[in-house]
Formats: sequence, C-alpha cells, structure tokens
Amino acid sequence: MPDKSDSKATLTIDGGPTLELPVYQGTIGPDVIDISQLTPNGRFTFDPGFVSTASCESQITFIDGGKGVLLHRGYPIEQLAKHSSHLETCYLLIYGELPTEAQKAEFEYTISRHTMVHEQLSTFYSGFRRDAHPMAILCGVVGALSAFYHDSLDISDEKHREIAAFRLIAKMPTLAAMSYKFSIGQPFMYPRNDLSYAENFLYMMFGNPCEDYQVNHVLARAMDRIFLLHADHEQNASTSAVRLTGSSGANPFACIAAGIAALWGPSHGGANEAVLEMLEEIGDESRIDEFVAKAKDKNDPFRLMGFGHRVYKNFDPRAKVMKETADEVLTELGLEDDPLLKIAKRLETIALEDDYFVQKKLYPNVDFYSGIILKAIGIPTSMFTVIFAVGRTVGWIAHWNEMHSAPYKIGRPRQLYTGYPTRDYQPINTR
Repeated sequence: MPDKSDSKATLTIDGGPTLELPVYQGTIGPDVIDISQLTPNGRFTFDPGFVSTASCESQITFIDGGKGVLLHRGYPIEQLAKHSSHLETCYLLIYGELPTEAQKAEFEYTISRHTMVHEQLSTFYSGFRRDAHPMAILCGVVGALSAFYHDSLDISDEKHREIAAFRLIAKMPTLAAMSYKFSIGQPFMYPRNDLSYAENFLYMMFGNPCEDYQVNHVLARAMDRIFLLHADHEQNASTSAVRLTGSSGANPFACIAAGIAALWGPSHGGANEAVLEMLEEIGDESRIDEFVAKAKDKNDPFRLMGFGHRVYKNFDPRAKVMKETADEVLTELGLEDDPLLKIAKRLETIALEDDYFVQKKLYPNVDFYSGIILKAIGIPTSMFTVIFAVGRTVGWIAHWNEMHSAPYKIGRPRQLYTGYPTRDYQPINTR
C-alpha cells in the first residue's frame, strides 16, 4: 500500500454517520482519497471517464499535465529521447532501472533473437481482405499468438511473463511490417538480427527480395524516437484496457490485443493519422487562412488536428524533441517543398505565434510532428496507428507485469442505473 498522509478526509451523507476516509501520498503528484469505505455503507462514486479516479497504484510513469512533465521511472522524457534508445527505455520500463552496459547488450541480443514469428502465422494474413486496415490485421494476429506460444501463458510465473514480454516487444515490428506488406501485395521480409530495432522495422517495411535495401540512419533514429516517445503514457484508455483485461487472468497476447483495439479509436491512437487527413483536406497553402478562420469560429465543427492536448495544458514535453527530429528528417530527404509538409510548417508557425492559439495553448503536439515525420519517410497514414502500437507495446507489457507482480482485484466498475424500476412481465397479447 502507498504511504498514508497525516491528513484525513471526512464525508457525511444525508445527515448520517461521518466517514473518515484515509488519504494516501504518492512520491509526487496529488494526494489520493481512499473511498473503499463507501461501498459497505451503500454508496459509491460517479466519475464518468474515470477522470478523478486512481484505478491502481503504479511506479512506472508520472505525468503532470499542468507543468508539461512526463517521467518514466523518474527520468524526464526529454533526457531519454536525447540520450537513450527505445530498447534501453523498454528495459527501464520493465525492470525499473536503466541497464548497465552488459545488461543492455544482453537485452538487445535477446530481443533480436525473438523477432521471427512462426512460419504458419503468415497464413493468417491470407484470411484478410487485401484492403483490410492494418490495425484490424494486427489486432487479430496478436490475439492469435497465444495459439503458438503455449510455453509462456502461466501469468503467475515471473519467468513466463518475462518471456512473453520479450516475444511481444520483439515480434510487434515484424507483425506490423507484415501487415503493411500484405496490404500492398509484396512478399514478407524476414527480420535481420544485425540491425537495430528501428533499422529492422524500416528494412522489413521497405526492403524487398529483389535488391539490397540500405537503411538511412537519420530515418532510423527518427523512427526510434517515435517508438520511444510513445512507449508509455500512464493510465490512458489502451493501457487501462490492458490492465482491465489482465485482471481477469487473460493471457498476455489477448491483453495486448485488447490494448490495440482500444488504441485504434480515433480519439486515442488515430490523432497523427487525423493530422495528415486534415492537411490533405486543406490541400493548398492558399487555403490555410480559410481553415484557420474555421478553427477559430465557435460555430464551425472544424478542428485543427495535432494542436493542444487533453492531458498537457501547458505544452507537450515530447513535442520539442519531435519537432527537432522532423526538421532533421525533412532536411535529410530534401522535402522542404513538399506541398502537404509546407502546409504543416505554416500551421506550426501560426500556432506558435497567433495570439488566439497562444492564449488557448493550442501548441503543436507530438502527434502533429510524428505525422509529418511518418509522411516524409513514406509510411501510409493507415500504418500510423500501427506504429503507435509498436511503440506502446512495452508500456502495456510493463503495466500488465506490474499488476501481476502484486495482489490485485478483477476490474469491476460500478454504474448509476437510470433504467426502469422493477416491473412485471406482460403477455404478448396485452402489450
């Protein structure tokens, strides 16, 4: 249990007895009131969206949206993005500490030796339509992994959970790239153990058996940062879905499939895809002022996608790193004159300088810049959320493993019932 605060909260309901509710202190962040005493007294709270409810205790990630702070195991995201790599951050999220040089080498070696998938898994793809969305494919295939890896399904076994973590982190880029290759009718590319995590993903995405594909290291570093910056974001919808599914005792592959399904929602993982759709809707620099005016009009439903953030009310700490990366990629590829990217850069300038956007803190967020980067690299918009899922897999796994490392309860939210009271069944001829 977390540390109790010296203060207590008191609650009186309908003139009845006063309840004294414990208050718990986290390492940082606001205190939390324990309301578990309400249920024995015939009451529970009403909190749509769980915006005021701590569903669990966690030591993995901390967010302060008002101050623009994102910490992984205490390390600021800006420092990790500048000095670390995605796989090193994976190690940090899973084990709680940054690895030594030997631990890092061993972890990277282990992940590289788990990148291949069972050959029979490739037949699953032929069951999908050619024009199926890659997220639909990924969700189905990841859920099916439990049919292939029976040796790591005992969730009470710490070693089994570790093996499942290795497999999911390692195989997700392979499965994602296979989803893309299937959609364009090209042969699957086997992973290469001599490449880094991000290099391997780009190789499997864009390589083909007919020629030698050389990975651009600037693009590989950009892709690694995208994976790293999306690795975890506390108790968001998809992570909560993984925890809730895991609380039933479901196997890890089913839990991650649940996370993928939740991430697919346009209000969660589809934001960077929506950015490119918005840029295509604007279409030309000459129409930017028209759409900016629409965004300012309270009576117009149009919204500028990729600006502001539900959690970060000041700035998105990931966005600065993504902006620098976007500039590096555009320069490397000589795409400063790409029509859609020129629209994006102009919108960026407006958002950072226009009083309306500055006052409302509608700054460019990580989704805005990651969308620009992925477009520049040549990744289709239908794959954007898939790449988000690849990066977020380690966060899902870390939270799932943390939950199973201590006593937990099956998730069972309550409801405020507003339907009919008890009524009698009526024969069909009297209705």
